Amino acid sequence: MIEAAKSLFLILSGLFPIVDPLGGSPIFLVVTRDYSPSTRRALSWRIAMNSFFLLIGSYFIGTHILSFFGISLPVVQVGGGLIVISTGWTLLKQGSLDDQKDMKHRLETKDPFHDAFYPLTLPLTVGPGSISVAITLGANAPHHHGLDLSSILVAIVGCVLLAVSIFLCYGFADHLGRILGATGMTVILQLTSFLLVCIGVQILWNGASALLSSLPLHLR
Repeated sequence: MIEAAKSLFLILSGLFPIVDPLGGSPIFLVVTRDYSPSTRRALSWRIAMNSFFLLIGSYFIGTHILSFFGISLPVVQVGGGLIVISTGWTLLKQGSLDDQKDMKHRLETKDPFHDAFYPLTLPLTVGPGSISVAITLGANAPHHHGLDLSSILVAIVGCVLLAVSIFLCYGFADHLGRILGATGMTVILQLTSFLLVCIGVQILWNGASALLSSLPLHLR
C-alpha cells in the first residue's frame, strides 16, 4: 500500500502541474464562449476522456511506440513545442472578443465537438510536456515479473483523477467568466496565449538542447 501511494503521488505531482486544468480553463472558456453551458460540459467530458486515454496510453505503451518508430523524447518535444507555439500564436492573433463577432454564425453552425481532440485536448490540455512526462513515468515505473495489477491500478487511478480535475475545471469555467466579464476574459486570453507561446518555446528548447548535447556522441 505504501509503495502504491508513493507511485500515485508521483504520477499526480508529475502530471498535474503540467496538465494544469486550472490554467487551461480560461482558454477553454474563450474558445467555447458561444456554446451553451450544457454543451460546454459535454465537451469538457469529451476532453477529459480524450486526456485520460492519451495519458494512460503514453504511460503504458508510449516508450514502445517511440521505439518502434525510432523516435526519441527530444524529437517529440521539438515537434510538440512547434505545435504549442503555433496554437498559442493563433490564439494571440485573434484579438478582443469584439473583433470576433463576425465569427459567431460560423461557430454556431459548426459541430461543437469538432475541436474536442485537436486542439482542445492536444495540445492545449495534454501537450507534449505532459506526454513526455507520462512516458518517462511509465518507463521508470517499478516492474515485477508477470502482470503487476497494483501498478496498473495505480496508473489508472492517477489518470482518472487527472481526467476528473479537467472535467471540473473546464465544465464549470463559465463561473470564472461571469466573475471576470468580457474585458477580463480578453485580458486573460491574451496573457494565457502569450504564456502558451512561451511554454512552447521552452518545450522546443528542452528538446533541441537534448538533441544538440547528443551530437558529439554521434560524431565520435
